[in-house]
Amino acid sequence: MTFFLFILILSILVLVHETGHYLAAKKAGIKVEEFAFGLPFTKPLFSRKRGETVYSIYPLIFGGFVKLYGEDGPSSSRKSGALEGQAYFEKSIIKRTSVLLAGVFMNLILAIVCFSILYFVWGIPTKTGKVVVEAVAENSPAQAAEIKPNDWIMAVNGEAINEGDQLIRLTQEKTGQKIQLEISRGIDNPCKLSTDNVLGGMATAEFGFSCKGENLLVSIIPRYDPPQGEGPLGVVVTDSEFKKYPFYLMPFLGVKEGFKESLSWGKMILSSLGQMIYGLVTKGKIPEEIAGPVGIYQITGQAVKAGRLAVLQLLGIISVNLAIVNILPIPAMDGGRLVFLGYELLFRKKAPVKIEAAVNSIGMIVLLGLMALITVNDLLRLTGR
Repeated sequence: MTFFLFILILSILVLVHETGHYLAAKKAGIKVEEFAFGLPFTKPLFSRKRGETVYSIYPLIFGGFVKLYGEDGPSSSRKSGALEGQAYFEKSIIKRTSVLLAGVFMNLILAIVCFSILYFVWGIPTKTGKVVVEAVAENSPAQAAEIKPNDWIMAVNGEAINEGDQLIRLTQEKTGQKIQLEISRGIDNPCKLSTDNVLGGMATAEFGFSCKGENLLVSIIPRYDPPQGEGPLGVVVTDSEFKKYPFYLMPFLGVKEGFKESLSWGKMILSSLGQMIYGLVTKGKIPEEIAGPVGIYQITGQAVKAGRLAVLQLLGIISVNLAIVNILPIPAMDGGRLVFLGYELLFRKKAPVKIEAAVNSIGMIVLLGLMALITVNDLLRLTGR
């Protein structure tokens, strides 16, 4: 099942992306010579011509392409006649740009659709005015101070807290200093056992608690330089809950939240790419949290166990990732081709065809090399080395 869904996810992502290029090219009046799933390093497993386009499937499934007539510029083999005006290089910069951006656009639409369905099913995140602990990290100040999931953090040093960002800001400002959290707790609350103030928790100079009525006053020191993915306290908090609205509003609200979720993942992915480049330049290695095909396969297995909605969420996340990577100014990617269109717009002439082809070829080699490094990183992580 994992393998089947892994192939299905890749197929959907590639087909959606390339369909964007295909439809935009058709709309622009460009002949599509080949619509392919997979990369053409070997002979195709399947190939059939329908109309003016050859539809192909290649063994290396991690990719796909749409081959446009005249995308490599004019040549002696292309003469005016029946195909005059159908070449990519003959079209305006606006039309060529629309063809390049169409794949990215389709991946973003797919992501928004996936996330919108999730929010339609789950409900719409709605602010509650309460900052509630969802999880506590191992070996963190929060764990040492005996903070528990479902604790409601009401105040920091007497300042009322009603948003997660507010808690993050205050604790980051007080790293290395003792602060006091006022916490409301339901189950296992020692302050409900007595009306008098009690002392408890860890009997050290750093930690301890007293009571304010039925609320706990917890002493804690936010840490400097926490592990990656953790904050100064080591807690995961939420200030929202999923809420169902009238049925006729849910589709619109779902699309709105799906769009916001896509933007949020886009920012996170850009940050991860920046960390990957920084790690390669400064340390000569790929950060462990960066996943390639093997890592995605492993994550797909976890999503399968979690259920269909988790698989749908994974599809949306990877679709955003594909859109971001493709729009970056990387040779051989859509963003790299946009750079050459920018050159043409700026200097009023096309870049030499041989130079563009060479740059794209080098870019493809670099990308394949980077993919190999990420795959090795995935395998090392899986084997614990």
